[in-house]
Amino acid sequence: MFVVQNGRADSNSHRARFDIIADILVASCGGVRKTYLMYHCNLSFSQLKVYSRFLLNKGLVRMVGDGGSDPSLFEVTDKGREFLRAYKGLVALMT
Repeated sequence: MFVVQNGRADSNSHRARFDIIADILVASCGGVRKTYLMYHCNLSFSQLKVYSRFLLNKGLVRMVGDGGSDPSLFEVTDKGREFLRAYKGLVALMT
C-alpha cells in the first residue's frame, strides 16, 4: 500500500532514497558540516558517506571551505535546488 503522510510518500515507516536526499539538500542550504547532517537527517556516518559521495558526483552539493584551506562544508548547488523544486512538486501531487 502506498500512503502519503506528512508530505512524504511512504509504503512503510522507512524513508525512501529521494526523501533522504531531499533532507540532506534542505539541511545543506547554508553550508554545513558532516556532523550536522548526520544529526539533522538522522543518518549514520556510513550512510552519510554513501549519500554525500552520490550527491557530490551528481553535482547536487559541493564542498566549500570554512576560511581554512580544507573544504569541509557541504553546500547545495543550483542543480540541488532544482532537484528540491521537482521533489516538492511530486510530493504536492501525491497529497
